[in-house]
Amino acid sequence: MRKEAWYKDWFASPYYHQLYQNRDETEAYRFISTLIQYLNPSPNSYMLDVACGKGRHSIALAEMGFNVTGIDLSLPSIEEAKVNETDNLHFFQHDMRLPFWVNYFDYAFNFFTSFGYFRTKREHDNAIRTIANSLKKNGVFVIDYLNVHYAENTLHSNDITKIDDTEFHITRWHDATHFYKQIQVIDTESFAPKHLFTEKIAKFSLGDFTEMLSYQHLQIQEVFGDYQLNSFNIKNSPRLIIIAKKHIK
Repeated sequence: MRKEAWYKDWFASPYYHQLYQNRDETEAYRFISTLIQYLNPSPNSYMLDVACGKGRHSIALAEMGFNVTGIDLSLPSIEEAKVNETDNLHFFQHDMRLPFWVNYFDYAFNFFTSFGYFRTKREHDNAIRTIANSLKKNGVFVIDYLNVHYAENTLHSNDITKIDDTEFHITRWHDATHFYKQIQVIDTESFAPKHLFTEKIAKFSLGDFTEMLSYQHLQIQEVFGDYQLNSFNIKNSPRLIIIAKKHIK
């Protein structure tokens, strides 16, 4: 029997949410505000948040008055996100590799390196195709990814994080094609390993994204290197934030 893909097990695990529960909500909202100020969307624009998790970015966008739909593969995340649904905010469990609403959204977003998980190039291409097809003509796609070169040079190999009665022993490494993060869950009472998860993220460069996006009629308009939307520098920028527009002849 084929082993379940790592992201299906890990993202649905309560340990995932425990480990990442203290992500900086203020930074997330500040980034959204800066991005929206730059994009200057029309009031009531329709927006898609791809791999939305529990919906923190979706909620911020909806609070600004936009019509927001969030999709994510993780049912536990979507169930928690649905608590925040309103007239202009909705969530659905959905695999980004599969078709979703077509020619419906003015903007689509993929935040916080919520891409690069899949086993094959075809699967990643399918995800980009889903996003491109969901956009109206001249719709805008924003992807927020790690900067491979910066991540290689600043990788911290080992960490131990204790949350309540659980310790997370984290080991990071990379090879020619991927970054890896192994998370070993330790019971602090017995000091026995309880679970082991390994994240695996593809080393997609700006050139890789240019090719994937252009194949789906998405043309890059701008590239930023951090959440303040400063210019992208291949060595020094912590993020790779790409803004692309859908062009169909």
